[in-house]
Amino acid sequence: MCFVIALLNLVGLILDGRCLMSFVNLVSGGLDSTLVGVMAKESQIDHFPLFIDYGQRAAVKEWATCQIVHRQLGLPEPTRMDLSGFGRLITSGLTCESLDIKDDAFTPGRNLMFLLMGSSYAYQVGANSVAIGLLAEQFSLFPDQRFPFIGQAEQAISEAMGRSIKVLTPLIDFGKADVVQLATEKGISGTYSCHTGETQPCGCCIACLEFKFN
Repeated sequence: MCFVIALLNLVGLILDGRCLMSFVNLVSGGLDSTLVGVMAKESQIDHFPLFIDYGQRAAVKEWATCQIVHRQLGLPEPTRMDLSGFGRLITSGLTCESLDIKDDAFTPGRNLMFLLMGSSYAYQVGANSVAIGLLAEQFSLFPDQRFPFIGQAEQAISEAMGRSIKVLTPLIDFGKADVVQLATEKGISGTYSCHTGETQPCGCCIACLEFKFN
């Protein structure tokens, strides 16, 4: 319930008890974005899952998992956007096997690109928001995971689109332990969170280390 209230408050589009919000959900087959989708479904909020292949090492595994999990949970079929050329040119530990998966994880412009492409898709399908699964700021490592970036990105995107496109961060008050607990309560399983794309998670990348919260 707290999640739903936070989501609706961010957009402020409630009229006569009806939710007038719809959003593009940036999905990866991981736990965070899947939880956002499940909560939206339970709240009867229209949402459009968008998977962006930006040339990440885990793209094949993430996309396959994303499709399977959405089907199992009765979520809308995700749409895949191919921007794989981004990762061929903008190299990092997430896109290039010769770089360290953890120490070189920062991928310049990745989250800005996510929000811009998600907002463009929102414009196309008539949605008024885009949701990204960022967690509480104390867990953020990079500048494009923090409040100043979110606010400025939203302003720039709205200017570029010629109309308001809200950037939603529905998990921004959550730590990974909170996400795991809520996802367990919702019966979510089978998601994938590892930057290597291997069947067996590496346990060393940032995505894997987030789960070591005990």
